[in-house]
Amino acid sequence: MATTSRKKPLKPRTSAYDVAEHLRTPAEMAAYLDVWLDEAPDDVSGIARALGDIARAKGMSQVAKEAGLSRESLYRALSEGGNPSFATVLKVARALGVRLHAQPA
Repeated sequence: MATTSRKKPLKPRTSAYDVAEHLRTPAEMAAYLDVWLDEAPDDVSGIARALGDIARAKGMSQVAKEAGLSRESLYRALSEGGNPSFATVLKVARALGVRLHAQPA
C-alpha cells in the first residue's frame, strides 16, 4: 500500500499594520485626524488613538516635550483605553501642529 503525504496548507504571513508609519507630512496627519473627527465624532478612544498615531509618527518624545508632558503619561493617555483630559488633547494637538475645528452639524 502506497502512502501519500499530505502537506499542510501554507499559512499566509501577516504583519501588523501601523498607520504611524504612513503619516509622513503635516497635511497627512491633519487629514487623518480630521477623518476621525468627522466619521467617528463620538469615539473618544478612537480619536485619542488617532492623536497617538500622529504623535508616534512625529516622535513621541518630541511631542511629549512640546506638550509639557512625560513620555509615559502621553503614551498612557493616547493608548487604547486611554482617557485624556481635554487639556491634554489641546496640548497634544498644539504640539502636533494641528488645530481642532468646529463647524455647524
